Amino acid sequence: SLRTGNVVGAEALIRWQHPVQGLLGPDLFLPVIEDHPISIELGEWVIAGALLQMAAWKSVGQHIPISVNIGAHQLQQADFSLRLQALLAAQPSVPASSLELEILETSAMEDVALVSETMRACRGLGVRFALDDFGTGYSSLTYLRRLPAELIKIDQSFVRDMLDSPDDLSIITGVIGLAK
Repeated sequence: SLRTGNVVGAEALIRWQHPVQGLLGPDLFLPVIEDHPISIELGEWVIAGALLQMAAWKSVGQHIPISVNIGAHQLQQADFSLRLQALLAAQPSVPASSLELEILETSAMEDVALVSETMRACRGLGVRFALDDFGTGYSSLTYLRRLPAELIKIDQSFVRDMLDSPDDLSIITGVIGLAK
């Protein structure tokens, strides 16, 4: 919070310490495993780690919610909400509302109905959702209407120049109006 100086949340961002290439950002290795079952294992590992970290912070009196990016393959698993429920149960001191799952618009493109149903089931557990990089997908208005997300994260390509670009400012103003 810029007003108070307090940490009000964090985002879990995975990196890979490659033995030869050094530290790699997610854009360099996640696309390679996106449709492979290992992406589901990795996604669950990240969620479990985030929940474990929140439990550790809570044990010392800190309540810091964490956002975790969820890949399309993981989100579209029929048992995603059940698996998430098991991960939440492993850290009973962490309120489910402290976990926010971020999805890209493109994650829902294949089956909006399934993704919407999965999101509703997870929201029933108390987990929150954000649409990440909003405005870069093909059907933004469809997602606004059909996906039950509490937060929209407008893509940085629009936000970065909004004070200098009337077009970018118009887009941001429009997205905020549509979201309301």
